[in-house]
Amino acid sequence: MKQKVRLTSLEALELGFQVRQKTKHGNPKYYVTIEQLTLLGRVPKPNKRNFVKTQKKLNKDGAVISTLEKLQSEPIEVPDNFEIIKISTSQTTGQQWIQYAPKQIEITEDSIDFDKIMSKYSKPIKLMPIIKDTGVFTFDRLVYTDVHIGMTTNKNGHSLYGGKWDEDEIERRLSLMVAHTLETKKGNTLIIDELGDFMDGWDGETTRKGHSLPQNMDNEKAFDVGLGFKIKLIDNLAKHYERIICNNICNDNHAGSFGYVVNSSFKKFIEIRYSNVKVNNMRRFINHYVYGKNCFILTHGKDDKHLKFGFKPILETKQIEKISNYIKEYKLHDYIIEFSKGDSHQKIFDESTSDEFDYYNYPAFSPSSEWVQTNFKKGMSGFEMFNYKEDGNKIHSPFKFEWNKDRDEVVLDYSL
Repeated sequence: MKQKVRLTSLEALELGFQVRQKTKHGNPKYYVTIEQLTLLGRVPKPNKRNFVKTQKKLNKDGAVISTLEKLQSEPIEVPDNFEIIKISTSQTTGQQWIQYAPKQIEITEDSIDFDKIMSKYSKPIKLMPIIKDTGVFTFDRLVYTDVHIGMTTNKNGHSLYGGKWDEDEIERRLSLMVAHTLETKKGNTLIIDELGDFMDGWDGETTRKGHSLPQNMDNEKAFDVGLGFKIKLIDNLAKHYERIICNNICNDNHAGSFGYVVNSSFKKFIEIRYSNVKVNNMRRFINHYVYGKNCFILTHGKDDKHLKFGFKPILETKQIEKISNYIKEYKLHDYIIEFSKGDSHQKIFDESTSDEFDYYNYPAFSPSSEWVQTNFKKGMSGFEMFNYKEDGNKIHSPFKFEWNKDRDEVVLDYSL
């Protein structure tokens, strides 16, 4: 005896059937035997139908003179991805009428398989990196900070120095950074240190809230631009280096969790695409890594919660003590140490205040905000490229961006 049963594609293949398309009611039906159902580990449902008495007529004495019997209906199967919302049952025959509708599935963050999504859209790219004889050079290091994606520098067109900071300008500066990195390349390994405040803010506020930020992008647009920036940077450099390591500071006062979300998406995407790229997203306020004879202690300068003022551009005794304690805790005295920070939007490289470490303030990648222009000065922006030798010494190749004014020039002519 065979009965009609809905089977999944895998079950149909296992039983040797030609797979059919799903219908609007769910999986297609196949005629199967009890033995075949048993092979699938499914307990066959009894398909026995009986005649049930539905009506009877009585004479005046109460004797039955006629009856009406009906055959029971087949059991009702609810299609896949549907749920029962109403059942009506005849008390006489036991027949049921069932109303069903598509299941209401609540999608939550935990139910989304981000790894599967990334794997679908980011396909591995096989590269043959360009390897060169590096001589005494062991690695290159690119450092940038304070990109502030989404920030506006000239909201109403009347800021002191103007400043263009939109998607096109970000793209232009990214291209210059890629070109400069390749022009000064000396090693086969590249370390890219991004020191925080990559995003300007979430919903126009800093991580501590209450501090309004003029922005020219909403959260969604800023995310797209930020993630695109990071991916394009690696797409343009991956084939030129045998190995690339990206260190991203994710504890700062502007980007905060927004910066981590962008960097986490970047990590999942780019590590699938390139086998020679490793991404480290650093969530502590202070972090470090060692490469050869050099040790780099990384921080943004301010954190997302506690330090209102943070590390200052010029070292103070309290800050020297804090860094010295960190070096002692992690036993880093045997290395040439650089303490690297952003936040201040100033380029100040101090190699003399401390005998234990160099104190490097890195310039902002972005131009100055309208607030900075008004309260301080126009300032400068750029990034830094280094080539490190086996003995720990380095060659430094800085890059300074030209100010893109994007403002109307006001010229007053008092001549007669």
